[in-house]
Amino acid sequence: MEYVTFKNEGLGSWFRRKNRKKQGGTMSNRPCLFENRQGLLLLKKINSKIVLKRKRISFVRGSRTNIKVEREECMDHQVLQEIVKRAEEQIAGSKDLTALNDIRVQFLGKKGELTEAKKLLKDLSPEERPKFGQLVNEMFQKVEQSIKSHGEALERSLREAKMQEETIDITLPAKKIRYGHPHPNTLALEEVEKIFIGMGYEVVEGPEVEYDSYNFEKLNIPKGHPARDEQDTFYINSNILLRTQTSSVQARYMETHKPPIRMICPGRVFRSDAVDATHSPSFHQIEGLVIDKNIHFSDLKGTLDLFAKELFGQDTKTKLRPHHFPFTEPSAEVDVSCFKCKGKGCRFCKGEGWIEILGCGMVHPKVLESCGIDSKEYSGFAFGVGLERIALLKYEIDDMRLLYENDLRFLEQFLRVRGKYEYIHELG
Repeated sequence: MEYVTFKNEGLGSWFRRKNRKKQGGTMSNRPCLFENRQGLLLLKKINSKIVLKRKRISFVRGSRTNIKVEREECMDHQVLQEIVKRAEEQIAGSKDLTALNDIRVQFLGKKGELTEAKKLLKDLSPEERPKFGQLVNEMFQKVEQSIKSHGEALERSLREAKMQEETIDITLPAKKIRYGHPHPNTLALEEVEKIFIGMGYEVVEGPEVEYDSYNFEKLNIPKGHPARDEQDTFYINSNILLRTQTSSVQARYMETHKPPIRMICPGRVFRSDAVDATHSPSFHQIEGLVIDKNIHFSDLKGTLDLFAKELFGQDTKTKLRPHHFPFTEPSAEVDVSCFKCKGKGCRFCKGEGWIEILGCGMVHPKVLESCGIDSKEYSGFAFGVGLERIALLKYEIDDMRLLYENDLRFLEQFLRVRGKYEYIHELG
């Protein structure tokens, strides 16, 4: 530390003269850095030498200005080595790429320590500039290479850790691909639709929430009729209910279409039934309707006979038994010969040789008139079958509840084979 007093002469020329007298040389041999209150470098006016750190200059009041000078180390090879050493220590201690990037900015960034050293080249003399520039570049490249090498090592370790976490053990058995397939009800419905479409029928659907008039009254079942007790259902209000049969779709269709009519209407229906092996409060029906001139009961029998043969086999026989339905007259129930014992009697048909499958009849004239069709000019027949009943019979299922329990052990027995649906009797 030393105190220097100067007069009105320039600081640079005065300090060079003062320094030469005391040290026997010029300031260029021992570069120093001074900083005033505003942080300006005064040494630039005194000498072309630049050092790394800045120090304080204190001004003392008086006739002459006193300057408190603190000597600084020169920016030589030793100072740069200390910067590089500090950088390498921080690089080695970095644990992730974010910390490594912060170190890069600190030493090599736009305002980094080594970058600032490069900026000092312009203040050096032409003789000193090449040597100092080469020194700074070597240190800059050394730190840059250290950052690059450590960054590659970090990326490699991260990649190896990720690969370790995502390792696939190829010795493990592969996951089996499970293919879906249609439900037994869907299989039966598609087969029935295919049969009737081949006979020229149209498939029509309607609403499940229906008016009382379409579900009962237009089908010759007025209020108070005993047939309503057999089809007790769920009412939304006095005029709206959940349909008990898809015959309501037939009534709607006859109102909006003129004969000839050939249609089937599959869909879900609802009745207040207890759940057991053969009953459910929600099940599916397929009902058919034909309206045209000169339609007779023999047409109905021939249609159902062909349907049974296509569905259960060409050896199947049909038998019609008289019955009563409010919306058809005459009415009948249809039995088919047991396709297990060929009519001889077995456990499946309960020893009778016949199995009941559906109800049918000629459309009642009142139904035609209520839907706007002239019953004197047109006639027709109708039939209805439970979809679940067809599935139970065709696939030999003894409990209707199995269709809705979603037990995969049961459902996976139904597969598509050679373009047709076949029932596999054994699991696996």
